Amino acid sequence: MYKFYPYLFISLLVLFDLLIKYHSIENLLFGQPKPFIPFVDLLLIYNSGIAFGMFDLDQKIFSNIIFLIGILIVAYLASILRNEKNTLKIYSLAMIIAGALGNLIDRAPDGQVTDMFHLIVMDYSFFVFNPADAFISIGAVILITSEFFHKNENV
Repeated sequence: MYKFYPYLFISLLVLFDLLIKYHSIENLLFGQPKPFIPFVDLLLIYNSGIAFGMFDLDQKIFSNIIFLIGILIVAYLASILRNEKNTLKIYSLAMIIAGALGNLIDRAPDGQVTDMFHLIVMDYSFFVFNPADAFISIGAVILITSEFFHKNENV
């Protein structure tokens, strides 16, 4: 039964990501910032690149390549997840997979990903991202940290 939990976690994160994206599309005006919390505005944009708007070249062929690479990465991470024993690593991989799947599902219809959280610090615009980007980033930080601090432990 416990082997099922990471997949349930992935499903819930993907659902959360897609609901936030849908809500943003329905309730925000494209390109019009709306204050949200300190350091973060809501700003609906569409991104054909990768996480945080990197490589947004607005070219269909590049977006298709990103999509195919994303599928390969998800398949590879899923194979690692299947054999992983460390709980912390399992859930960090699940977060990365969920983020990748959320962005793949969003990208599939038109080659673009919906972003809505605009990070601004001291009037400097850093990037616009979505929950899937955050899941990938948080999962990666946890995974890397676990490699340093839990080398041979099963948590």
